[in-house]
Amino acid sequence: MAIVVEHEKRKREILEKSLDIFVEEGYEDVTFQKIAERCGITRTTLYIYFKNKQEIFLWSIKQLTSSLEESLTAIINDTSLSSSDKLKGILKAICEKCVENRLLFSVLLNYLLNLQKRGKDPGERVRRRILRLRHLLSTIIIEGINAGDFRPVDLKATNEMFYGMIESVIFRLAILDQKDVDELFASFSLAVDGIMAR
Repeated sequence: MAIVVEHEKRKREILEKSLDIFVEEGYEDVTFQKIAERCGITRTTLYIYFKNKQEIFLWSIKQLTSSLEESLTAIINDTSLSSSDKLKGILKAICEKCVENRLLFSVLLNYLLNLQKRGKDPGERVRRRILRLRHLLSTIIIEGINAGDFRPVDLKATNEMFYGMIESVIFRLAILDQKDVDELFASFSLAVDGIMAR
């Protein structure tokens, strides 16, 4: 049992350190050797955990999104919050995580563009990664409608509106290199207030 625990712990450490390298150097410039050196292990040892750099990169992103999902689930399960406070809290937590990892989005953008150049569908990769996020948004909207906090709205369109706002945050951070997204926090609150029951 201890071996499995140590294996998982080492894997998480590799992923965390790898993410730092990807942010510092960009996806294309990172090599398996650089990752091994940063982790203080040999390439051969690294192969025990991962088959290539792409797998490491994707697992690093998955670890990051899993951490975000845990925080969002905690907000949703907080019975002391109203539906609107939960939705605002979720949106704010997502924005804060985006700001915290803003350099990563530039790396992700380059990764997705390279996928597209190789004839792959980057949209499919993104859709798979955000499926859980969209589900969490829908869950809180439905909860708010059922509780009478939100007026009946088109769930798909409302989810799309909030997700589009999240994409706007990512665009501003990764492409426009804006560091201040306070006005977007205000627009999230305005959008949530717009679906409130009167």
